[in-house]
Amino acid sequence: MTSEAWAGDVGKGVRAWRGEPSPDVEQEGPDADPESVARTILLDALTGQARSRKELRDKLAKKDVPDDLAERLLDRFTEVGLVDDEAFARSWVESRQRSRGLARRALAQELRRKGVDDETARTALDDLDPDQEEQAARLLVRKKLRSMRGVGHATATRRLAGLLARKGYPAGLAFAVVRDELGSVEEDEPSDMM
Repeated sequence: MTSEAWAGDVGKGVRAWRGEPSPDVEQEGPDADPESVARTILLDALTGQARSRKELRDKLAKKDVPDDLAERLLDRFTEVGLVDDEAFARSWVESRQRSRGLARRALAQELRRKGVDDETARTALDDLDPDQEEQAARLLVRKKLRSMRGVGHATATRRLAGLLARKGYPAGLAFAVVRDELGSVEEDEPSDMM
């Protein structure tokens, strides 16, 4: 496929995103070229955000695109850099750790659900700084503490440790962070916490 033809395919995806009809594929009907339809599906799926190869394969399967055609198109999209599980995993880890405060274990589970293989996930997770992970845990605890005025020490510890466990933090780190943060709150406002 020439670069001009490929650029035309990208243009189809942009036109579809804008709601404009594609010049080659007027309707997804019995006369539509399956490869053009599948390409449009992939481009539409990639328009808003990056996706893993498995997510794209599943989307094509849901639209009844033949497996051999799906694999061929996914290989081509990978070749030109539109599908890159390594870049997707790095971006996903950075984004979810920053926005949701997720720890390494929770991020690994999410990547597994997205279809990223374990080696690629491990490489992306190795980029996580342990100090940054601990800081994210501290921020989560501080934020939750604002809504826990007047709650007993044991109850606060249980709730905060549970919060961190759901976010994928190991128990040792979770209890250390909770103990430190509760200690600093008790020093500041001894009458609020029991």
